[in-house]
Amino acid sequence: MITPRNILRHELIGLNVKVLEALNPNINGIRGIVVDETRNTLAIEDANGTATIPKEIATFRFSLPTGIVVDVDGGRLISRPENRLKLRARRW
Repeated sequence: MITPRNILRHELIGLNVKVLEALNPNINGIRGIVVDETRNTLAIEDANGTATIPKEIATFRFSLPTGIVVDVDGGRLISRPENRLKLRARRW
């Protein structure tokens, strides 16, 4: 089960997400569902299509299936998804 404590080691595809703030102001506020993830990007699908957002320059707000909302600095997500799932993250 995904929780705020293990979100960094969990699968992100399928979660609702919003870009809270980013160095590129054009992507601030984008919200939708994570449909793909690479080492450096998240693909977010919304009503207008799919936007590819660099992880390093953004802060994301994920809505967990339980209704809990978690804000995550994208820099902490940089890694291949399959490798990040194996890592032990420090408390944050």
